[in-house]
Amino acid sequence: MNLCGSLREEPPDHALGRSRGGLSTKIHQLVDGRGRPLVIALTPGQAGDSPMLKPLLADLAVARLGPGRPRTRPDVVVGDKAYSSRAIRTELRSRRIRAVIPQPSDQIAHRKRRGAQGGRPPAFDATSYKGRNVVERSFNDHKQWRGIATRYDKLAVVYRGGVVLRTITIWLRE
Repeated sequence: MNLCGSLREEPPDHALGRSRGGLSTKIHQLVDGRGRPLVIALTPGQAGDSPMLKPLLADLAVARLGPGRPRTRPDVVVGDKAYSSRAIRTELRSRRIRAVIPQPSDQIAHRKRRGAQGGRPPAFDATSYKGRNVVERSFNDHKQWRGIATRYDKLAVVYRGGVVLRTITIWLRE
């Protein structure tokens, strides 16, 4: 990804979800190549990851150093197997964004089962995919704050405030 993004506004209780352990919240984010969050969104804990990619990309706006409109299209999206769907790949292709997303084994088997009708496998750059750990390290950076890791806040808006505050401190550290 590339530098500094916007933050989604959501109703206060929108991001509280139920799980076996009780109330839960999931943090979704786009990060740059150095692990700094660009766009952050919260959803209920039971929500999936892949449906959030489109809203996160829609909120991406990276200010340019000189004059000009903010940049809204990253060069590359590196994601895990959860983001390997035809809809996501089509969306990224239509926006001219290169996708570095591995295919799950069931999709590979389905394509092979169809034979020539299955089409070609999507391009995958294994070297670029090695950089995906930057996203995981960014999440680990957030979880170093006790309030984010333990999730004591009852309101999602307060929890989101802590996540945004942690994002600010990550950016100030640079």
